[in-house]
Parts: sequence; C-alpha cells; structure tokens
Amino acid sequence: MTTRAAQACFAAWIVVLSAVYYTFPGSHLYTWAAIGYSSAAMILLGVRLNKPSRKLPWYLVAAALIVFNTGDNAYNLIILLGRVPAFPGIADWLYLAVYPLLTAGFIMFVRLRGGGGSNRAALLDALVPTVGLGLLSWVYWIAPYTRAQDLSLLEKLVSVGYPLGDVLVLAMTLRMLTTPGKRPKVLSVVSLAMVGLLISDVLYGQSQLGSNWSLGGPVDLGWIVFYAAMGFVALMPSMRNLTEPAAASAGTSPNRIIWMASAALIAPAVLYLEWIHGRDIENARDGVIDAPVIAGAAALMFVLVIFRVNGLALDQLRARARERALRKAGDKLFAAATVDDALQATADAIENLMPRDTPYELYQLIEETDSPRNTGVRVVGADQVPAAVRTDDGYDAYLVGSLRLPGTPTRQLVGVIAANGGLLRDMADTFAALTAQVEVVLERIALTGEVSRRDSEAWFRTLIQNASDVILIVTDDDHIRYASPSAGTVLGHADLAGTPLSALVAVSHHRTMQNILAAIRDGRGTDGTPDLAVLCADGRIIQVEVDGRDLRDDPTVGGLVLTIGDVTERRRLEDDLSHLAFHDGLTGLANRVKFRNRLERAFAAAERSGTVLSVLFVDLDDFKEVNDTLGHAVGDELLVTVGQRITSVVDGAATSARMGGDEFAVLIEACADEAEAEEVAAAIVAALGVPFEVSDGLGGSHIVSGAASVGVAASTDATSATELLRHADLALYQAKGDAKGTWQRYQPELHTAMTQRLEVRAALHEAIDEQQFRNLYQPIVDLNTGLIAGVESLVRWQHPTRGLLSPYHFIEVAEESGAIVAIGDWVLREALRQFARWRADDPDLSLQYISVNVSARQFRTPGFVDRVRDALDQAGARPEWLVLEITESLVLRDAEQVWSDLRTLRAMGVRIAIDDFGTGYSSLSYLRQMPVDVLKLDKSFIDDILTSDQQHTMVDSIVALARNLDLKVIAEGIEETGQRAALSEMGCPYGQGYLFAKPVWPDEIVVLAQTVPQLV
Repeated sequence: MTTRAAQACFAAWIVVLSAVYYTFPGSHLYTWAAIGYSSAAMILLGVRLNKPSRKLPWYLVAAALIVFNTGDNAYNLIILLGRVPAFPGIADWLYLAVYPLLTAGFIMFVRLRGGGGSNRAALLDALVPTVGLGLLSWVYWIAPYTRAQDLSLLEKLVSVGYPLGDVLVLAMTLRMLTTPGKRPKVLSVVSLAMVGLLISDVLYGQSQLGSNWSLGGPVDLGWIVFYAAMGFVALMPSMRNLTEPAAASAGTSPNRIIWMASAALIAPAVLYLEWIHGRDIENARDGVIDAPVIAGAAALMFVLVIFRVNGLALDQLRARARERALRKAGDKLFAAATVDDALQATADAIENLMPRDTPYELYQLIEETDSPRNTGVRVVGADQVPAAVRTDDGYDAYLVGSLRLPGTPTRQLVGVIAANGGLLRDMADTFAALTAQVEVVLERIALTGEVSRRDSEAWFRTLIQNASDVILIVTDDDHIRYASPSAGTVLGHADLAGTPLSALVAVSHHRTMQNILAAIRDGRGTDGTPDLAVLCADGRIIQVEVDGRDLRDDPTVGGLVLTIGDVTERRRLEDDLSHLAFHDGLTGLANRVKFRNRLERAFAAAERSGTVLSVLFVDLDDFKEVNDTLGHAVGDELLVTVGQRITSVVDGAATSARMGGDEFAVLIEACADEAEAEEVAAAIVAALGVPFEVSDGLGGSHIVSGAASVGVAASTDATSATELLRHADLALYQAKGDAKGTWQRYQPELHTAMTQRLEVRAALHEAIDEQQFRNLYQPIVDLNTGLIAGVESLVRWQHPTRGLLSPYHFIEVAEESGAIVAIGDWVLREALRQFARWRADDPDLSLQYISVNVSARQFRTPGFVDRVRDALDQAGARPEWLVLEITESLVLRDAEQVWSDLRTLRAMGVRIAIDDFGTGYSSLSYLRQMPVDVLKLDKSFIDDILTSDQQHTMVDSIVALARNLDLKVIAEGIEETGQRAALSEMGCPYGQGYLFAKPVWPDEIVVLAQTVPQLV
C-alpha cells in the first residue's frame, strides 16, 4: 500500500468514527477506542512504509497514544457501568504517563534534527514562549487547583500534573519548531495535534473545576484532532525528516522574533488583567494575587531575551568576520582562470574562514558522472560521505556539497570538510555562500570555454561533415532522423532520414541491435558490446563498431546519437594478428607461446589423471651450412618441408610447433607408455633422414639434407612443465653431442656440466631482462706520464645466487645462444653513459676514451653501426671517446662487409682496436690495409719479455711497425715494474695490467686517476 492510499483511508476512517461517536452516544466506548488505537496503528504502519532512519521516537509516540486511549477507555468503561470514576483513578495515572512518553519522543526528534549537537539559540527561542504560556497555565489553570478548598493534596497534585504535562509537551513542540533549517511539513501537523491536545486539556480542566464535565461533548473534538493528526503525521513521507539532521539555516526568521516579542508581553498583560480584575475589590492588593509568579516569569523571560540578544550580537560579529573573509576569497576566486586555480582559491578561503587552531580536513574530489549536480551544502554523518574520504580521523560530522565542472567528460566537484559537527552546522550558511561564489566562478570559466568553443564552431562543423565514421540520430521508435554525410561514403546510402535502423542491420543481428539500444537508453553505455553486421547499398555486408550516447533530454538533439565505424578490415587484421601470435609465420605450425600454453594445461591434466606426457625437441643438423651455402630462401623452404614431414609423422595425434630457428618440438599427450614417444622420435629421425628436394625460388632446385637430432623427455621424470622442457633440451644436447642424426632419451645421470651449461643458457635470458650485468673498468695508463689515458669496460654477471661471475662462466654460452648480442649492446650503452658522466663531473679528468669489447657475432648482427650511433646519442658522448675492440678473425673473415662497417665507424670518429693481437692469424701484411687504429698486445707476449730475448725482440718489432703505420699500441697484462720499464724503453705508449689496477667499480676510477702516477 502506498502512503497516499493509507492517508486517504485513514482520513475517511476518522471521519466515519467521529460521526458515529457524536451520533450514537451509546457507542462511545467502542468508537473512542477505535479512534485512539487506529491512530497508534497508523504510526506503526507509517514507520513500516516510510522507513525513517530512527524508529524509536515514533514507537514512543505510538506508546503514548496507546496509553492515552487506554486511560480514556478505562474512564468510559467505568461510566458505562454506571459508576462515578474515582479521582484520581487509573485513568488519571494513564493520562499522566502520556506526557513522559511524548516528551521523550519529542526530545529524540530534537536531538536527531539538530545532528546530535546543542543549539543554544534555538533553545532560547523555545523557552521564551514556553515561559509565557506556562505563566498563563499557572494563572488560569494551575493556580485555581492549588487554591481549591474541596480538593485533597493528592487530587491537587494530579490536577496540577495535567497542565504541567501540557506545558512540557508544548515546550518540546516549540523546541522542534525552533530547530534551525527548513521546517518539514510534518511539523505543522504535529503542532496542530498539540494544539488540539492543549485546548481539550484546558477545557477539560475548567470543566473539572466547575464539576460540569460530560462525555461526548465538544471538548472531545480536540482529542480527536490530536489522535487523527498524530496518526496522519506518521503516514506523511516527510515524517522521515524528523529523524534526519536539518539542513543549514539562513538565519533567524522575522516570524520567530515576532513570536518571542509577543511571548515577552504575556507577563505584563496578565499583570494588567489581574489589576483590572482587582479594582472592583475593596482591597486592590488582593486582586493581583499572582504577582510573585508574574514577576518571576517576567524576570526569567527578560534574562532569556538578554541571553538571546547577546547571542545575536556575537553571531553578528562572527558574521562580519566571515563576510570579510568571503570578500577576500571572492577576490581570489574571481581572478581564477582555470578549475585548478578555483580549487586552490577555495582551499585558501576555507583556511581563512575556519577558526584558528581548529582541526579540520578538506577533500576536493573530482568525479566523472553522467549527471553532475549543484547540490549546495549539507552536514552529514560518516556513512554519507564518498568512499575516498577518510572517516577514522575522529571527526563527528562532514559538510558535503557538489558542483558541476565545465568541460568534457562531464564531471562534478565534490567538496567535503571534516570537522566538529557544531562548528560545521554553525558555519553552514557561510560555506553555502562560498559555494555560491565558487559556482559563479565555475560558470564563468565554463562560459569562457563556451565562447572559445563557439569560436571553433566552424571547425567542428567541418569535422562532422568530413568525419569518416557515420553519425546517426535515432528516435524512440528506432528510426533514423539524421545521418551524417559520411553515410553515403561508408554505407552507400545518401539519405537515411526516416529509415528504420533495422533496415540497415542484418537480420541475424537484430537482437544484438536491440540490446545495444536498450543499453544506451538505460545509461549502461556501449562498452563491451559486440559488433553489428550492416548491409551496404551495393549488397556488401560490413562489420561496424557502435558507440552511443543518450541525448534525448538535449533539446538540440532529442534522440540517441550513434557513432558507427567500419571495423571490417580492423577485425580481419586482429584475427590475423591473433593467429600470428600463436603460430609460426613461416611453417604455419604452433609457435613457442602456444606450445608452452598447451604444455602447461596438458601437464596439469596428466598430473590429475596419472597419464604420461612426452615432449620431443627436434633440431636440424648443420642447418647453418644450408643457409650459408645456398641462401636463406632455400633454408626457409627446408624449414617448411621439415615441418610438413614432422606433422605427417605425428599424424594429428600430437601438437607440432616451431620453437625458433631450426628447432621444432612435439607434444604427445596421454601416451600409452614411454616407448610410444621413443617410436615417434625414431620415426621423425628416419623421415628427416631422407634428403629433401627444395626450390630456391629462382626456378632451380637443390637436394639438401634435413637430418635432425631428437631429444625425448617424459613427465614421469619431471615435476613441472618447465622442468620437462629442460629435460628434453638436455636430451637433445646429448643426442647432438654423441652422434648427429639420432635420438636420445633424457637420463637423470646426464653430465653435471651439461646441466649447468643449459642452466646458464636459460638464466642468461632472465639476466638480460632483469639487467643483472655490471660493468667493471680497468685503467689504461700512459707509460710515459703514469696518467690514466682511458679505461676498458669489462662485463660481470651479478648472479642472484652465485654472486659476481667473470666472463669465463658465461661468455662462451652467450656466444653460442646469441645472447651475446643483447649483452654487448647493454655493455656499450652503459659504458658510454658512465664515461659521459665522468667527463661531466670533472672535465679536467685525464680520461680520454673508453674501450668496449665487441664480439664477432654482435658485430655481424645487422644494424650494428646504427646501434653504436644510437648509444652515442643517448649517452650524449662524442664518437672520439669510444674505442671498439674486435678480434683479428673478424677482420680477416668476411673482410669486404666487415671492413665497410669499420670504415663507417671510423668516419664517425670511433676508433677501432685489434684485441689480443698476435694470438690469431697475426698477418702483419694486413696491418697496412686494416681500418684499425690500435693494437692491443696479448698478455702472452708480455709475460716473457724480461726473460726471453726472442720475445723481447718480437715485441720491439711490433711496436716499431705499429709506430711506422701510425697505430697506437697497448700492452696488456703488465704485472711487474720491469715489464713497464722495458715497454716504455721500446716506445710502447700505453699499458694495462694488475701493476696499475685490477678491474674496479666506477666510483673507484676517479680516485685511481689521481693515485696511479704515484704507484708507477
């Protein structure tokens, strides 16, 4: 049942009962009980329907009605039985119990509407009229009982209790009415109920004094109003406001001042009336018999008014101070040009408005919302603040307000001040005024933006006219009202106005279309919605992506705005990319990613079911020779054919994949036993052992060998998919090491060195990704001056478990696996960055260059010269600072291409050094032609220079030859002072070795640059 229906039914019910009550006096007992108890029932029903935040005060009011009506029923029953009700009797005690219940309920209403805090001004506003009306009650109602000679003391006390209770309830009613904030409508009905109760109680008391009380008279009408109004109050939706904190008040209304002034005149008026009445008596002094009470009431009201005026004066002073602060805040606010400026000015204003030494927290939250609102400010509890606001700081109240922010997407500013509740309620009006100023400033910023937007209106019009996406406006009946000009280009339809949207969408996608439109109208948006198939004018069906906004409330649009983009090619490309992401582009087999994913799932399934899972690693023997001799085109053709043969062998019973290069893998799930995988491995070896005839793409064909080695591993020997792959790799390594063109099963007894080698190989990739490498630097010393002329960068591996490893432990594996390219590039970049940092920190440092080793594989990798150029640019280094160390074998092999790259590097300014000169081909005839700048004599030449005349002569000759060819010489491995002296005597300009320093960390180089001259 709705509250409106309940109100209508209850009103009709009360009218009928009242008519029966006065028409049929014999039904008084029943109709009066029905009136009272139904009113209490309506309160319980209203609590159930309207669901106020606090139910207890309403239950107390309902209890008061029940007790009141029960007293009436007891009184009526005694009369019906023909007896005279005793005074005081049970009915009187029930009547008197009504007032504490009503007072308790009203006190709770006052506390809840006031937010749990006290309000001295509202209390004083209620006390002044209460004292005045209380004076009237004393003079005309209570005092007669106290002077009555025919009443006992108990009868006097009970009689006095009625007016005192009425005054108490009246005081609580006035206190509710004086609560600051907007007064809910329900309070007017409560006041009507209290007036009815008060009038009937006064008339009843006067009738009791005159002993002329009769049941069913007009006096009962006031109580009927009391019952009906209280029941009706609970059915009003605004009854919830009595248990909610009142909104901020704009100040004291003129009506309240008039009522207070009128109440203050009650005492003089009563005094005057009693004086007029006493003039007709011989002793006029006896006429003003209540003079002490009147004087006391007048004095009390005077004190209350003084306190109220003092409060007003203090409020006025505070208001002026806040007004000054608001004016200053307004000056800053109106100077704001952006939203951020406005927010900062607002924060400064709040800091100035808050009393000094008063703790508070300010939150300025910007939220994206489809319906931003300017809500004003209100004081709420911790349960009504946004989730981003901390509520554990000990503050009991929060002042919250929101403002719409200009721009798109639509946003709103939510401001929250956490502080003492009494302070926030007292300053609510001030903050409301500040919020109004902020709102004006934001509107001005928005207006400025709108002016700018309108200045660009022609640009936007051109944008819409030439947009590649189709923009449609769809009406409520799903017809197209407007289509942008791009509809003719994309869909082939020049004029779509009036066309049903369903006429464009394929029949199979009509349901999807309706779902998309419903989502837009419900405000759920189009994120995640599927594409639609749209029929073009030429019969083509294209795939489109739909984005929409509900602008039916916008008078300039009045419909749904759909943006339709042709994504046919994009979806096709996405499908192709998805296929490429999991398949090898050359052979069409699964790639490493797909193979690994399937292996993970299959391994987990094998563990659950207890079946055997096998992995085969296939690696072609001597595939590099095919590429080097016949070219990459033949090599690619060979790989495709190998993949086809492997697939034909496994015959769809397993997953075949190309892992990269010439490596393939086979996953066999649910093997009957381990022998099954061995049979497949033998079959693959046999199939690939047959020579291949492949085309070179130029009309010719070649017979090539596709012989391969296979490693086999089973899940019975592994605890994880990763370990299973490692076992298969170990088995393949053993097969290639023992005899090519065969297969080998994994054996746990494989040599420890093999395991370590493969572990290093696998760990190198993680080391590169996690940047576990470090550069040490060994000085290169000018043998004549002793100064450090340069440094050589030497890489080390900071292994997470084995500590700092020298190149001996990983360089060979890195060369073999190709990881040396990434490692070398990192060393080059890091060395240049470090050298540039040294030069920047101390331009006078003796360091002239940094030497970096380059492996043959790294140098031959395409794009090496560009990577060197990029490394120099990123480090901000000059090319002449860099010396690249290469081996003799690199220069003498593939000479044409290598020498071309070397000449390019030298043209840039980079110098080239031959490392370990004398240990390779040592062809001195090439020195004149080689594009190099430096020779580094190997340590083996230096070791015997003091003991072998032949070695001494050879070194002397090399130094002399290099000097004649304008090549610099650096002697490596100098460990003794005599070696340094001999080399210096020969004219060798530079040396390097432990005599000067071991490889050290970067921060030690600067110190060594100053100490080496003293060491040597």
